[in-house]
Amino acid sequence: MDGVDGGQLRRAYGEVLAELDGGGFGAPEEGGLSADQIVAHLAANDELMSEATEAVLAGSPFAYYDLETIHRPQLDALVAECGGLDGLAALLRATSQKLCALADRLGPAAETPVDTVLREGFDLDVDESLPWGRVLDLHTRVHLPMHLAQLRALRHHPHPA
Repeated sequence: MDGVDGGQLRRAYGEVLAELDGGGFGAPEEGGLSADQIVAHLAANDELMSEATEAVLAGSPFAYYDLETIHRPQLDALVAECGGLDGLAALLRATSQKLCALADRLGPAAETPVDTVLREGFDLDVDESLPWGRVLDLHTRVHLPMHLAQLRALRHHPHPA
């Protein structure tokens, strides 16, 4: 694998952002994430992934990416700071553009191993050192579509508050 398909990554984000532009999200099921929290989670995740990508590009022999460092209180703080979904969508637009631009520059550095912890639901359970390009690929093909599906479910099946 030579580098990362920045086009695919951009398309995956484009779908999420298009869904957000549609608005009209209902409340989540008990214990589920709201649309605001999902977007905050993705933006915070972009920042972690950008940091790891920058470390890889700088030739750092030790880079790590641990999504479990982000917890609900941080998401809620980010939601409050952005003042709702429009602000969050603007933030995600910026963080995802930065990540895509960094990913475009990876080239052969995509083979650099990065200690990765990415656990969400049953579809995604990673706790190992993986080539960074592989992690970005998982993010593109599994992680983003998973949250896109959550957003779509919130729109199409609004739960009573």
